[in-house]
Amino acid sequence: MLKKYILSVFVLMLSCRPLATYTATNESTRPLLGADRIGLIKEILADKRVGLVVNQTSILSDSRVHLLDTLLSEGVNVRKIFAPEHGFRGTLEPGAHVASDIDEKTGLPIISAYGQNNRPTAAQLDDIDVLVFDIQDVGTRFYTYISTMHYMMDACAEYGKEFVVLDRPNPNDFVDGPIRKPGFESFVGVDPIPVLHGLTVGELAKMINGEGWLKSTPDKCKLTVVQMLNWKHGDLYTLPVRPSPNLPNQQAIRLYPSLCFFEGLYVSVGRGTEFPFQVLGCPDKRGGSFTFTPVALPGYDLNPMHKDKTCYGIDLRTYPFEGGLSLHFILDFYNRLGKDGKLFFTRANWFDLLAGNSSLRTQIVEGLSEKEIRASWQPDLNQYKAMRKKYLLYQDY
Repeated sequence: MLKKYILSVFVLMLSCRPLATYTATNESTRPLLGADRIGLIKEILADKRVGLVVNQTSILSDSRVHLLDTLLSEGVNVRKIFAPEHGFRGTLEPGAHVASDIDEKTGLPIISAYGQNNRPTAAQLDDIDVLVFDIQDVGTRFYTYISTMHYMMDACAEYGKEFVVLDRPNPNDFVDGPIRKPGFESFVGVDPIPVLHGLTVGELAKMINGEGWLKSTPDKCKLTVVQMLNWKHGDLYTLPVRPSPNLPNQQAIRLYPSLCFFEGLYVSVGRGTEFPFQVLGCPDKRGGSFTFTPVALPGYDLNPMHKDKTCYGIDLRTYPFEGGLSLHFILDFYNRLGKDGKLFFTRANWFDLLAGNSSLRTQIVEGLSEKEIRASWQPDLNQYKAMRKKYLLYQDY
């Protein structure tokens, strides 16, 4: 048992390593996160039985102490933990089964909120009055933590439970990309929003509630958002902790909205290396002069694409990318590989789910330019931007 405890502590330390590009911000201007407002949180949760939807990002700014430990020390009646993809400690590889367990430090039950149990049951919510969501998002539709939030809200609406969001900044704070179309619903596209939604999780929760996107009941979720202070849209925010195993630094987070499409293609994004979402390559020398070899890598990915094969491509670790969404990388590799759609779109269905439609794939094959493809998004994006304004909690760009 002692060895198991020591190992769990080591894994937690690994998942909470600071991001490589983290720099301290001015004390007077840095954001005060929702989780930092403990006095207000205690008022909201007073005399209530509490469930937490949290992971390794759920820490307070100054102390770096986990929200769970902080609330327990303040006498809050926390009953259980719900764990999203990658688990409570955020160390599980992508898509890995998240098992229900017991937290050794506190003895509290950990219930999986990923896979077959992505929506909690009535029995799992029976002994709580309120669910608290405090997980760092990276601002993209296909990042599954916001899908977990949607399903948690859905269950709370059906079973009459309160839902509290502790708000955090959006590190990819842009509105861009195609909007998810009907027929392309999935765990990487639950709601009809663009790839880059330009909202905090608190604002997105308000939108989900306000637009009637909860499916199980006509009733809205009883929602409370604990807002941040000293933050506005467009403010640069560098995450102090990696939000998931394969986003180890700020460069990966910036590139993620553009490179995640490659998960449905023949080209690796560097999973199985120590620089995922910062390189591109495949076992074809037409990919480029830079080489890397994906391997089973604990803490990142145990079964990466092109495992143990030399990949030829490009190195983006120092690429001067300002953020947002770019199609340059996809179009570049499509041309590098001879415009062979069968070779390139090896997982076409998955690519379409990430895009939220089949149009993007068709447009690439038809040879449309990035300018032409982006122009096709604009009518939907204009409607979305008008809707978005209704749910903003912070000064807009």
